[in-house]
Amino acid sequence: MNWDRHMKLAAVEACLFASHAPLSAEELAEATQLPGSEIESLLDDLRSKYTAPHSGVQLLEVAGGFQVRTRAEYAEAVEKILQPESKQLSAAAVETLALIAYGQPITRPEIESVRGVNTAHLLRKLEKDGLIEVLGRKDVPGRPKTYGTTSRFLQQFGLSDLDELPPLPEEMPADVQKPAVQNGTG
Repeated sequence: MNWDRHMKLAAVEACLFASHAPLSAEELAEATQLPGSEIESLLDDLRSKYTAPHSGVQLLEVAGGFQVRTRAEYAEAVEKILQPESKQLSAAAVETLALIAYGQPITRPEIESVRGVNTAHLLRKLEKDGLIEVLGRKDVPGRPKTYGTTSRFLQQFGLSDLDELPPLPEEMPADVQKPAVQNGTG
């Protein structure tokens, strides 16, 4: 394509704007037919553009890709326009999701031993919502399913990868301490 620098920047911006999911640099390069090194430079330009004073949007790196999102300080105004369905997670769902995020791969019995209640319905809901997925089965009697978070989880919580999870408080019981986190789920 015979585009000048401004047209290339506009093409990358248009792709990011139109996509409902984060786009990797490789996806942007393929869509625009531009070399990866140029895509990285254009993404830097967009970051600069969106950090200008009073910009309503920002370029974030989330879930292994890039996405244009509204700034948090304008969320209330945007919500009034979009009037989204309330899909807030219950406290029990958040607690279960946190156990999965920090403990993955983790089984239902392991989750229930910490929470002290049956979590079957919460696991089904979190899986239906695309926040968790079955990673496999643990090699123990009964071969329970192991769960982990998805790229949608990363996207919804604005994380590039699981290493960005906040540290657990020091006073947590030893059986809840953050185990080695495995990236690349989803």
